Amino acid sequence: MNQPTTGARAATSGAPRPTPLQASAPNRDILVVEDERDIAELIALHLSDLPAQVTLASDGLSGRELALQDRWHAIVLDIGLPGLNGLDLCRELRASLQSVPILMLTARSAELDRVLGLEFGADDYLTKPFSVIELQARVKALLRRSAITRVAQDAASAPNSPVVVRGKLRVDRLQRRAWVSGSEVTLAPREFDLLWYFVQHPGCVFTRSELLDEVWGYSHDGYDHTVNSHINRLRSKLGDERNGSAFIHTVWGVGYRFEAEP
Repeated sequence: MNQPTTGARAATSGAPRPTPLQASAPNRDILVVEDERDIAELIALHLSDLPAQVTLASDGLSGRELALQDRWHAIVLDIGLPGLNGLDLCRELRASLQSVPILMLTARSAELDRVLGLEFGADDYLTKPFSVIELQARVKALLRRSAITRVAQDAASAPNSPVVVRGKLRVDRLQRRAWVSGSEVTLAPREFDLLWYFVQHPGCVFTRSELLDEVWGYSHDGYDHTVNSHINRLRSKLGDERNGSAFIHTVWGVGYRFEAEP
C-alpha cells in the first residue's frame, strides 16, 4: 500500500492536533476514523484528490477528540472501532455537530449496523469492500450539501429569510430551522434538506430514487433504505403517527407525498 502523499495527515489517541504533511492545505477538511491502516490510507489517498485535506484517526476516542476540535466539512466513520465503536461515536457527534455530514463504513453483511447508523444520525453509508470511485462520489455529494449548509448558516441572520408555512409547520431555509405548532424541531442536515424539498413541492409524489437524486445528489440502486430511514426519523420528529401522518404520506407502491392541513 502506497503512503498517501497529497493532503493526508494522521492522528493517534492523545495527540492534541495533527500536523499537515504539506503547508498549502485545500479548503476542505475531512476526518477519517478507521482502524484498518491499509483502508485508512487508501481512503486518504483518494479523498485527497477531490482535493481535500484528510486527517486520520485510528480509534474511536481519538476520533471523537479530533471531531470536536475542528470544523470539518465531512467525517468518514467506520463502525468497528476500538475504544469507542462507530455507532456510539456517531450518536455523540450528531448531538454536538448538527451540520457536519457523516458517512459510515459498514460490513456488507451487517444490515442492522447500517440501519442503526442512519438512525443515530449518519447521512449516508458505504459497505466494505467499496469502490474508490463510489467513495469519492458519495463524499463529493456530502461536501456539496455541507457547502450549502454553511452558506445558509452564514446567512441565517439576514433579513427577509424565505419562510414556508404549511399548516402547523413553519420552515426557515436560511436559518435551517423548523417549528411545529410553535415548538422547534431539531433536525440533522439531511433531514432538513429532505423536509425543505417536501415543503417546496406540496402534493407531489416522489419515488425513493427521485428523492435520492434531488436531496442526496446521486442515484444508486439498492439505497432506498437511506430514504426510508430519514423519512421515518423526520416523521417521528414532526410528530407524525404511522397510520395518520400529518405531513409526510406514504403512497403505496410509489413513494411519498407531502401535505399539510391548512
